[in-house]
Amino acid sequence: MYNLMLTSHIIIVIGLIGMILVQRGRSGGLVEALGGVESIFGTKTSSFFVKVTVILAILFFITSISLAYLSKEKGKSLMEKVKESSTQEQK
Repeated sequence: MYNLMLTSHIIIVIGLIGMILVQRGRSGGLVEALGGVESIFGTKTSSFFVKVTVILAILFFITSISLAYLSKEKGKSLMEKVKESSTQEQK
């Protein structure tokens, strides 16, 4: 589970970096360097890029929190896990 989450997190990060670099900024960004990206995607390119960036950012935060939780659980020693299970059984 941890490896799957880590792999998806890396893919999301690469996609997020790519989307941010392609977007038009104050100085034009890579969109002008590529010359004609807007003609490929149509006139609504900037709104599409913004929506995809927002979705990737949300997925980035979700996977970051999930990885933090999974690494916390993975980092517990066996004795801590035994203590937790025995405490729960006593209740």
